[in-house]
Amino acid sequence: MSDAHSLEHHHHQMQADSTDVFGFWLYIMTDCILFGSLFATFIVLHYPGAYGPSLKPHIELPYVLKETFFLLCSNFTFGLAILSMYKNNNLWLRFWLVLTFILGAGFVVMEVNEFIHLIHIGYSPEVSGAASAFFVLVGTHGFHVSMGLLWILVMIIQVSFFKITPATKRRLTYLGLFWNFLDIVWIFLFTIVYLLGVS
Repeated sequence: MSDAHSLEHHHHQMQADSTDVFGFWLYIMTDCILFGSLFATFIVLHYPGAYGPSLKPHIELPYVLKETFFLLCSNFTFGLAILSMYKNNNLWLRFWLVLTFILGAGFVVMEVNEFIHLIHIGYSPEVSGAASAFFVLVGTHGFHVSMGLLWILVMIIQVSFFKITPATKRRLTYLGLFWNFLDIVWIFLFTIVYLLGVS
């Protein structure tokens, strides 16, 4: 009877895990659709001769490159956190997660600072549809990064109290996929909004 109960529990656990995986990838796909729509809106509204002030004179590429450096480095440190997790090294796992959080927070602070600067010089969301598209696209990505930082903070607390368990491993794996997804979105965003914007 004990073996049958154990087998049933294992079967339910596998079903729950497969549901989690499906739900997570479903979420990523909906995010792809969301960002695809925002990119399309941005591109359409930034056609040559579009109404309102141009974004081009306000793009500070060296500043945005520093933002990019912070985000890409945070992805690298998260990868090191995952390696520490597989080695069951809780101390280094927490260290790399904290460093990832600091780098990600640096990215968000720089992005908020960029928004404040643009609004201060008169390029605010209400000046044109193109400006609104810029703020919504970049702001949506920044919001996702902020939610990722909250998730990292939760995971730091969990691995500090509960150590490395199958549950925390699974959550960190999902977080890693989410964080990688945000990096990929930023590469597209950096290329389309900033690099093509100054050309």
